[in-house]
This record gives sequence, C-alpha cells and structure tokens, in this order.
Amino acid sequence: MHKPTVQIGDSVLGPSTRGPDLTETMNTLAHFAIHAGDVKRAKKFYESVFDWKFGTLPGMQDFFQIKGPDDNALGAIQSRTYNAAQKDILGFECSINVVDVEATARAVETAGGQILMKRTAIPHVGWIIKFLDTEGNLCCAVHFDKSAA
Repeated sequence: MHKPTVQIGDSVLGPSTRGPDLTETMNTLAHFAIHAGDVKRAKKFYESVFDWKFGTLPGMQDFFQIKGPDDNALGAIQSRTYNAAQKDILGFECSINVVDVEATARAVETAGGQILMKRTAIPHVGWIIKFLDTEGNLCCAVHFDKSAA
C-alpha cells in the first residue's frame, strides 16, 4: 500500500538541519506530549534523565518543546490545562501526522471512537483533533500547516 508523503523542508517548529529533502510519511507518529502539573519541574527532570534540550514558543510559558540532537522538535512538556480528557493524562499523549484532520475525525467516529476536541488551530504549527479510541486511550491527529491561526 502506498503511503502519501508531504514535503515539509523546514520544520514548522524551527529550521530543519536535515536539509530541504526532508519528507514525512503520513499516518506516522509526529509528536508526543508529556502533561505536567509543574512544567518547569518536569523540564528539569527530563533534562537530568535524558539530557534533552528544550525550546519555547512565544507567549507560551506553560509549554516547552523537546528538541532532538538535530534541533528539530520531537515533542513537548505542557501544562495539564491543555488536556481535553476528563481525567489527568498520566502517560505520553501521541499525535499522528495526517493529511486531513476532519476526515480523520469522521473515521474515528465511524470506527467507534469519541471526539474530545474538534479541529483546533495551533497557531503557526497546524490543525489538531483529540479523541478517545475504543479502549479509552487519548490520541491526537495533526496536520502541519504554518498558516493555521
């Protein structure tokens, strides 16, 4: 089965150091989030344990990007206030890279999942939905689009 790809060149969260030929395969893990009650404490923990580096987004004091060795964003440590579920998330929240979040939302509902957060813009990053799978696991689908506002 052929999987669609999208050319993203520079990462939406910062310039890519991998060069202009970077392509990302759709329907693969694109991002993970670690929810925290105290984001600064969590940041310090992961810096100590994994030697992760962090970046910030303008105006977001409760959100830190987790940077990989090539300075590309791998994930985030973020405030629990970003949680769309009714209970605290005590694991990693994963986002799957998709072509169309609205089509993915329809597929989630058809397959028996529940939409928790409809299509929402992450300014200058893209569009996201959050949903529960049939087992109650929280998951996200994201479409990267720098023009999202």
